[in-house]
Amino acid sequence: MPDTLPRIHIVDDDRAVTQALRRLLTSWGMQVRTYASGQEFLSALGAPAEADCSIIDVQMPGMTGLEVQERMNRAGMDVPVIFITAYAEERIEEQALRAGAVGFLRKPFTDEALVALIRSALQRRRKHFACAVEFE
Repeated sequence: MPDTLPRIHIVDDDRAVTQALRRLLTSWGMQVRTYASGQEFLSALGAPAEADCSIIDVQMPGMTGLEVQERMNRAGMDVPVIFITAYAEERIEEQALRAGAVGFLRKPFTDEALVALIRSALQRRRKHFACAVEFE
């Protein structure tokens, strides 16, 4: 795929979720990589430019999504993060947003809600890096 397509990384221990999101986002013209854990994601992620946006599950075995976000922030990785979760905990949502998350979605969420947040994240990233990333 051309490098101009948005690069979205999905981190979720539920394979059905990662497969469904991969199909959805690929149909929207995005490049998608999936990771089964926060540790796998952080180990594979080199330069921040490798991802234009990351979608991270809050509750995962080993390392939680918030811990992944904290490590990304400490490492200076300015990659917009969207959190997804099956658990509705307002304090966790507030913590994620205070730490810089672009959005927080509770499962099940609509395709439109996710794509709207991704668009917002990509616009934020474009402004920050002054690069053009377009998709339909």
